[in-house]
Amino acid sequence: MIEPVRINVLIVAAKADAETSRLVNEVLAERDVQGLIVGDMTSAASKIETRQWDLVMGDLSAKGDAPALLRKIRVLLPELPVILFGDDASVDLLGDVPNEGCTELIRKPIRRKSLESTLETLLPAHQVHLAAASDNEDASQRYQIVGKNKKFLQAIHLAQKVAPTSVPVLITGESGTGKELVSSLIHRQSNRSRGPFIHINCAALSETLLESELFGHEKGSFTGAHERRKGRFERADGGTLLLDELSETGYRLQAELLRVLEQQNFERLGGSETVRVNVRIISTSNRNLGEEVREGRFRQDLFYRISGVHIHVPPLRERIEDIPTLVWHFVNLYAREVRRLITGLDERMMEFFSQYHWPGNVRQLRNIVRAALIFNDGPTLSLDGTPALTNEFHPAETGRTDTLQLAELERQAILEALRRTERNQIQAARLLGITDRTLREKLRRYRQADELQTAGEIK
Repeated sequence: MIEPVRINVLIVAAKADAETSRLVNEVLAERDVQGLIVGDMTSAASKIETRQWDLVMGDLSAKGDAPALLRKIRVLLPELPVILFGDDASVDLLGDVPNEGCTELIRKPIRRKSLESTLETLLPAHQVHLAAASDNEDASQRYQIVGKNKKFLQAIHLAQKVAPTSVPVLITGESGTGKELVSSLIHRQSNRSRGPFIHINCAALSETLLESELFGHEKGSFTGAHERRKGRFERADGGTLLLDELSETGYRLQAELLRVLEQQNFERLGGSETVRVNVRIISTSNRNLGEEVREGRFRQDLFYRISGVHIHVPPLRERIEDIPTLVWHFVNLYAREVRRLITGLDERMMEFFSQYHWPGNVRQLRNIVRAALIFNDGPTLSLDGTPALTNEFHPAETGRTDTLQLAELERQAILEALRRTERNQIQAARLLGITDRTLREKLRRYRQADELQTAGEIK
């Protein structure tokens, strides 16, 4: 099913100018956009933080302080486009404020064609296939999951089916495939949706810091602990805790996590008080945890505890048919930043996209589309004039054969990332869309494999 892109527009209307308000509403309605209308600039300023807005439109003849509204938007949402319209007198009074956050200043009387053209650029609405979406007014609860690939839709359907329960969920898939989006869907469609949704990246912290972040600490429990601090488990009470990249934790912490997950209680670091919680656990990993268990790097009992339901998100190279839809989705999101009206996609670029192996998955595609929007001009999105992007799809890298194994493709991508970054592992990991810890682990495995192969040759 093709669904329209959900768009939120905040409109500051002036009661004294019904004609302008009527025209604005008509043009938005033609684009199937229903805006929230307020009567003064002060009310608009109070609404800025309550929702994820795509556009603000304001009549300068409305009551309130327009410069103050612009300043607030500039501080909180600097990329948010703003259209202001007014007569000659009100525009002159505004002075140089447009340079401080106004995207477009239109003098009255407004010409319909001019307004339509501006909205076409600032509110691109190319239709995309949404596998799941939420247009909740709370920006933190909004998500759009794009795709129609069969395996991908099966994963989304399973997530929707398990969401109303409290069963722990394990979501696996390569970095950049959208595991966090799926976890957000599960929480937002669960009976805990009004409770907190707390996230922690287990790969980003040392084990000591991670333990403190998870369970909290008492004042004076270690140097720098100047006050009691609640951990993520405590903050997630009544809601959901996302343990992102749980496979990156050490064996000792895994044992502690198992106990907490089983008993739903713990003690803060340095404390003796038992803290009881009611938390649903969603875990993610970019590794094969079954293999990690077999090789002794992940506890088998913890694996069984977190994987009440296992959802695997397929990599982008296995859902090539979704690439055009994803590209248009990212055009919808980012074209307004550079004021480009995109009406077509370059055929050569799309051919490159269909042949590439996408080590960074959807995250990498998003970044490439955004860069192509910035570095090129015109109505057709392409990689022309962007050598750095074009090099991503060098034929030596894009050529695929039936005999080339996935593991070898991954190894080639890692070696190429290290070459480009002059062996800077942090930069290479960022280029690949994985953590530097994951990169180090993969390099360790490659070294072990090479040593075994060398030993076999010597024999």
